[in-house]
Amino acid sequence: MARSARAGAWVLAGLALLAAAAPLLAPYDPAQQLDAAESSRRPPLSSLLVVRTLAGEPRLAEDVHVDGDDLVLERRSGVERLPLSVVTNFDERGIAERRRAWLGTDALGRDLLSRLLHGARVSLTIGLLAAALALTAGTVIGSIAATCGRFVDQVLMRTVDGLLCFPHLALVLLLAALYQPGTWLLVVLIGGTGWMGLARLVRAEILRLRQEPFALAAAASGRSPAGVLVRHLLPNATTPLLIDASLRVGGSILVEAALSFLGLGVQPPQASWGSMIADGQGHLTTAWWMATFPGLMVAAAVIGSSLLADGLSDRLAGIRTTANRGARRRSPWAIRTWLGQT
Repeated sequence: MARSARAGAWVLAGLALLAAAAPLLAPYDPAQQLDAAESSRRPPLSSLLVVRTLAGEPRLAEDVHVDGDDLVLERRSGVERLPLSVVTNFDERGIAERRRAWLGTDALGRDLLSRLLHGARVSLTIGLLAAALALTAGTVIGSIAATCGRFVDQVLMRTVDGLLCFPHLALVLLLAALYQPGTWLLVVLIGGTGWMGLARLVRAEILRLRQEPFALAAAASGRSPAGVLVRHLLPNATTPLLIDASLRVGGSILVEAALSFLGLGVQPPQASWGSMIADGQGHLTTAWWMATFPGLMVAAAVIGSSLLADGLSDRLAGIRTTANRGARRRSPWAIRTWLGQT
């Protein structure tokens, strides 16, 4: 399964690279609406001539030709005539400037490729930071519950059980409807409501590791409980944490897309994959590209994180099995020596 881990890592790395380079790769301003009546819902690989005049916004046209002292523009809405004297970018070669839509345009004439790239920055940032917040909160609370005594453990775990009674998406929807979050509040909402299952996972893993010989040897050597936790237990609990973090990135991106699709997430004119899918869902039969391309980006992020988690699970399980077999082959004296060095 190392191939699946590499494939997932490459997919996520590629999306992150596109997001980081969005200002350089995006051909146009993602919020720019240039002659919306003419550029609206143009299919992929289409291009329009840009006619600039002395006054007013540039005009877009499918084709132009000269008729006497006028420049005739062939447009979707019909034929339009402009005096040559007011056109600033016409010469003996004609109109050389073109506006190309490699992935098409949306209903407002905005370039879809530019919005996809800038939307990647928003969606991936929210997904990564929300996953990091949930991972941090779950690790801290699970560690406290596992090491601070029975009373603290019972209080924290019963609190976690109560919060888990609410479905995650329903809880996020309720809070988003109340607070109308922006980008950073979305990070807090998604990450702050997704740590409970991770806290239970960390607690169970630390309770298991506390019974291992290396942890007992560290405690017997006089280390404080906090020192044993930080130096010995948490580093050995990284296997489930890495797998959960990989899955959580894709899950956070999916939750953000769902909130933005419902109008409770990232607000226009800022682009995100979920809001782009919402913009295109009413035009699936006439402008399929508006919802298809952002949907593919969401699918790629979720599949990439799942592949990475699957590959990590198998790879780290294989490493642990090999280590356990090696430990069983050691003599008792070698095990004591190894524990003393840990």
